Amino acid sequence: MAKQPEKAIKKYKKLFRKYRPLNQERIEEYETYIRVSDKYGKNFGGQKSLYRLIPLIAPYWRYKKEDPKFIKLYKKYGIDSLNMEQKVAQWESKHDKMLIDSFVIAFARDQYGGRLNNSDRTENDVKNAELLKWTFENHGFPSKQKIGLYYKDAFMPMSVLLLHMADYDEYHPYFKTKILEYIKSGDCSPRDYAAMVDRNNLHHKTPYTYGVYQGYQNITDSAKVDRNRKSIGLPSLKYRNKIAKDFSDSLKTK
Repeated sequence: MAKQPEKAIKKYKKLFRKYRPLNQERIEEYETYIRVSDKYGKNFGGQKSLYRLIPLIAPYWRYKKEDPKFIKLYKKYGIDSLNMEQKVAQWESKHDKMLIDSFVIAFARDQYGGRLNNSDRTENDVKNAELLKWTFENHGFPSKQKIGLYYKDAFMPMSVLLLHMADYDEYHPYFKTKILEYIKSGDCSPRDYAAMVDRNNLHHKTPYTYGVYQGYQNITDSAKVDRNRKSIGLPSLKYRNKIAKDFSDSLKTK
């Protein structure tokens, strides 16, 4: 597909007509579709699609607004950076401020003391586990679309909290089951979920379920792992490695 961009554009177009775009990490499928379509002069929906992309990149706006190619693409279709700022501000205004406050505290708690003191770490992780359970039951998954990724100086990557939930067998079964609902709804990244499950596998010295971590020492049946990955929307191990390599190569050329 990489060598057949026009064929890729058609496939992406069909997908985005049928499914809500997510623009996931590394793949950035919706943004890639727009960029490639523009490059080859194909209709991707113009301003409508560009505005549709803004909420997806809004969590990373502090970096995206410094990307001249990204800003230039929008200007080409009559959308200036001020208008983009306004759309991001509208996106931020819809966030749950009380939930944000709770998770700003949770992330500070998560990193308290560099997680070096065992008793402090356990106490704080348990508090965060209870917060996550309460949030799931009352607000759903605290996704980037609900609380963002940054709030002032606070960085709130939900992947970190989920990863630490793998360390507690009294909570892990609940999260392993519950978060699958949010995989299906598109609120939780499949990779974040898979990393949590695989980390628990490591604790119990059992083979990886999803093979998120690099290396194959803990994979006994790659075909089974690929089936597990497919079931939550992750690419095969082989294709995962290709994506990782392509992503690494793209960073070298920036």
